Amino acid sequence: MVQHGRLLARGTARHLLGHGIVTLEEFVPARGLRVDLIGLTQTGEIWVIECKSCRADFMADMKWQGYLDWCDRFFWAVDADFPVELLPDDTGLILSDPYDAEIIRMAPETKLAPARRRKLTQMFARHAAQRLHLLRDPDARGAF
Repeated sequence: MVQHGRLLARGTARHLLGHGIVTLEEFVPARGLRVDLIGLTQTGEIWVIECKSCRADFMADMKWQGYLDWCDRFFWAVDADFPVELLPDDTGLILSDPYDAEIIRMAPETKLAPARRRKLTQMFARHAAQRLHLLRDPDARGAF
């Protein structure tokens, strides 16, 4: 994720945390896929948020539709200068900056199958725990 995308992710993550939604950046739900942000709601919903910094960034993204099978709701996070008319109407929209965000359009819900939800929730927990461990003990990087 380029620097501008990371700043959008930070503002979006801050906003979602205010709604009780915890997030991880650059999460890999399946081989060949890496989402910018994945969120876990208090009710167990899985949200995927793709951060797009400009038109070219969006146009170059050929994988986003593959993320739909890995979430209950799919969102785009963009800044105020992004041409939002490019974004599909049947996806969520978050307007973000480096410090905060606002959900402009709620993504429609497409419930995950229970087995996939369980697998993703476990992956989310393990990934979060590994990141926390590496913050406490950077020298343990080779163990993961």
